[in-house]
Amino acid sequence: MAEAYIVSAARTAIGRRRGRLREWHPVDLAAAVMREVVRRADADPARLDDVIVGCVSQVGEQAANIARGAVLAAGFPEHVPATTVDRQCGSSQQAVHFAAQAVMSGTMDMVLAAGVESMTRIPMALAVTLGAEQGYGRPTSPGYKARYPGAEISQFAGAERIALKYELSRDELDRFGYESHLRAGAAIRAGAFDAEILPLTGVDAQGAPAPHDMDEGVRLAPDLDAMKSVPLLRPDGTMTAATASQISDGASGVLVVSEAGLKALGAAPLARIHQMTVLGGDPLMVLEAPIPATELALRRAGMRIDDIGLYEVNEAFASVPLAWLKAAGADPTRLNVNGGAIAIGHPLGASGARLMTTMIHALKARGLRYGLQSMCEGGGLANVTIVEAL
Repeated sequence: MAEAYIVSAARTAIGRRRGRLREWHPVDLAAAVMREVVRRADADPARLDDVIVGCVSQVGEQAANIARGAVLAAGFPEHVPATTVDRQCGSSQQAVHFAAQAVMSGTMDMVLAAGVESMTRIPMALAVTLGAEQGYGRPTSPGYKARYPGAEISQFAGAERIALKYELSRDELDRFGYESHLRAGAAIRAGAFDAEILPLTGVDAQGAPAPHDMDEGVRLAPDLDAMKSVPLLRPDGTMTAATASQISDGASGVLVVSEAGLKALGAAPLARIHQMTVLGGDPLMVLEAPIPATELALRRAGMRIDDIGLYEVNEAFASVPLAWLKAAGADPTRLNVNGGAIAIGHPLGASGARLMTTMIHALKARGLRYGLQSMCEGGGLANVTIVEAL
């Protein structure tokens, strides 16, 4: 089978809601990263066969195929096509999968996969709430409700169900959230993110121009006692705002090429796509699907969890990666080694390619071979990607 290679990967520093990226239009935010990904590979954008962008809230500034708007805003030739995909939180990881599949099929040689989300300018679930407010109903149809009668289907409920099923205490969740900030802070101080971040100019609290080159949500001196004092999201639950991913702004991207594309660029690849899996699970649990998806991906690859040097499992809620660790029997020292979405943030459509970018750079920095990435996704879905650093 033909191979798919990643030759460049970059991201913005992640911005807090109403933070330094608040004045960036999401089209221009995506365009900035796309230009940088192409520049790093010394590639001619005219040779792009397609651009695939993940974005979840496709309404307002993120509507009307944001991928095409970003191609044009980036200054790429008008003949370069583009499409936008929504697999919820895994949207840009799915963009990477679609790009790799196109390359491996032999129909394309160079595809840019990216992701973007401005949760400041386009609040989460706006497409749903706005539609309902305008009298256009909600996505849960009578047939859907009949299959799951009376069930509460939400990510918050799913996170609590996972904590209960895997016997995770609030103390464990608080400590995991604390560790996320510790690891991200250590990575920032060590310059571990410098090679992957595209510095931008944002605005400070007063609206004056300010450099944006560091993930804005990371607490460089986290306080575990303070995290333990944060109120529960549900009176009988375990989760708090401190153990959930941050609402954020950001963009990310990778350039995926075939063997022919690699030769045309004359570039050394960063990584090879080794295995791709997508799987559905119980929508009531919502966020548990990374567990069976990981099992399936490893089985298809003929690998064991111990063969993987680093794991990136999205920290939508602390219960998700902790349950994954228990179920997979994985080494916790290999998980989210530079922190995760609890500390760094989770700009929905951008997170898949952001995790991929961070994982590839972390593998290279440590001289490790294989990395595994998984995202839990709305509707009870999960993507898993195994890459080989080169």
